[in-house]
Amino acid sequence: MPDGGMPVLDVKDLKTVFLTRSGEVHAVNSVSFDLKAGELLGVVGESGSGKSVTMMSLIGLLPSPPAEVRDGSVLFNGEDLLAVKEERLRELRGARIGFVFQDPMTSLNPVFTVGYQIMEPLRKHMGLNRAEARVRACELLELVGIPDAKRRLGDYPHQFSGGMRQRVMIAIALACDPDVLIADEPTTALDVTIQAQILELMKELRQRLGMAVIWITHDLGVIAGIADRVIVMYGGQIVEQAPVKELFANPQHPYTRALLKTIPHITGARDEKLSVIEGQPPILADPPVACAFRARCLHRFDRCDRENPKRRGVGPSHDAACFWDPATGTPRNA
Repeated sequence: MPDGGMPVLDVKDLKTVFLTRSGEVHAVNSVSFDLKAGELLGVVGESGSGKSVTMMSLIGLLPSPPAEVRDGSVLFNGEDLLAVKEERLRELRGARIGFVFQDPMTSLNPVFTVGYQIMEPLRKHMGLNRAEARVRACELLELVGIPDAKRRLGDYPHQFSGGMRQRVMIAIALACDPDVLIADEPTTALDVTIQAQILELMKELRQRLGMAVIWITHDLGVIAGIADRVIVMYGGQIVEQAPVKELFANPQHPYTRALLKTIPHITGARDEKLSVIEGQPPILADPPVACAFRARCLHRFDRCDRENPKRRGVGPSHDAACFWDPATGTPRNA
């Protein structure tokens, strides 16, 4: 659980655009959030909502061009990652900040053994010699639950199943004992059984190592079982954030409420249809000047077309960017 102290990561007014032949795409629009030491922060939203772009912007993983971080600050233990040189970012990536990508088959190099790929950050960032790095790599494979770890160091990625490859990716991300681990939909490509195993593994590792985790997903059901706090993204913006239990019990934004209705329930009637969110996510060709969700919202009124709502407190540690009040079913006071 988070210790309640200073945040290990503090993001303020982050803006990221993509420069394309047809104009700019405003992918991240004034995103602000923090992350406490030991906390697991869930980031949810549809594809295209800005989840992955936001997190890759933090640590310089987007190709530039076409990506360009226009504004904001990203304080990592007090150091602004947007102001440091690329060399410093390379030192921090893999050492203090780990990243687990969605597809381990394309993230792992097929021509190097998994042992080599785990040992590389250990030698680069921690100064271990080959023998020391090999011992540590074996410990890491054992930590993430890969049997016969010593022998499997010599295997190549294609010799592992999808779930085992994802475990290897987690081992690489954990190699240098990072303060923050960012996991970008790491279970999306896995079947339900393996997904459950990876989620359980992450719970165990987090308890054992005490690191802070950002877990990116489109699946609120996953977040319910692992997160302390959740931020909901739509149209490149955070539209709601709350402790996980509060979000499920008292969702305030129409988009969050619509997302929750799309989750299947095991107790549902056999002929019950899943809810869908009608319409499509917005095209982000211009900076937002009105509510991004208004075209799909059942509670839209005139102000939504004229003004982009800012996040406001709606409860303890709970805020939402919406002019509508679900408690009264009427617009909030200005």
